[in-house]
Amino acid sequence: MNLLTIYARIKRDVAAIEKELERSVHSDHPELREASAHLLKAGGKRLRPVFVLLAGQFGTYDLDKLKHIAVPMELIHMSSLVHDDVIDDAETRRGQLTVKSKWDNRVAMYTGDYIFARALDVMTQLPNPQIHQIMSKAIVELTIGEIEQIRFFFHTGQSVRDYLLRIKRKTALLIAISCQLGAIAAEADPRIARKLYEYGYNVGMAFQIRDDVLDLSGTEKQLGKPPGNDVKQGNITLPVIFALREERFRQPILDELERIRGLDGQTDVSRFLQLIRDSSGIPQAERWASRYIDKAIRSLDALPNIQAKKDLVNIAYFVGDRSY
Repeated sequence: MNLLTIYARIKRDVAAIEKELERSVHSDHPELREASAHLLKAGGKRLRPVFVLLAGQFGTYDLDKLKHIAVPMELIHMSSLVHDDVIDDAETRRGQLTVKSKWDNRVAMYTGDYIFARALDVMTQLPNPQIHQIMSKAIVELTIGEIEQIRFFFHTGQSVRDYLLRIKRKTALLIAISCQLGAIAAEADPRIARKLYEYGYNVGMAFQIRDDVLDLSGTEKQLGKPPGNDVKQGNITLPVIFALREERFRQPILDELERIRGLDGQTDVSRFLQLIRDSSGIPQAERWASRYIDKAIRSLDALPNIQAKKDLVNIAYFVGDRSY
């Protein structure tokens, strides 16, 4: 089963969320309006809103409530991508020009700030203070994760633990609270909300590991951007950490990293990619991703056997096997 089958089951509600996203980013200011619309039209899997909608099915399902979670989750994700593209000096994302490339860094940064502010505004429609507390803590952690990524650029001595904590903050937490807050907004049993958080955390960890593997093993057609973008920015990911542990590859990889760093990322990284692909770094990282997927699926064991549970299992399998 692929994502399209799952999306088809909730097609009307996903379409409603898409309309809310469009309405939420609309601005009277022409550049903000155009830049936000450009980002929205670039698309994406909309996984976070889908997680919100599926989690809401474990309680009293009410789209009018859930949209005030689903829309902010996607907007916060979008705003972080705009800021990432500035930091990474990225020209394309999902096969489209980035906001910073189509306009400039200043427009991109303010667009990201605007989208982030709109996310907070949408969420104010929900009076539950627990929802706002969970969201605010996650945003703090997300920001720390972004700063930590910069701090660890080209740091070859970082540990697996350093990497895992960073991706927890950058990626997994937002997916985890998408699941958790969907359940809370639907007034599901708190035990179900906790299990859904656990599911989302493990899926999010696997998602980012898989993303990092694809950046090293994928093609530009698959990724919508050139492979090796992470290393050009100095981002040392899990496959690289594992590859650096292999004596045969360590020094050649270190030499390549030093060369790439010296050229400020504006260089060919094909030899670096080949070294990582020849090592055992990618298979080791894939095994870690698979373990997170297994944990995610096990966390659903105690949940009611409704269609949403089956869909969450299938999404987990998709995340573990995805090639884009």
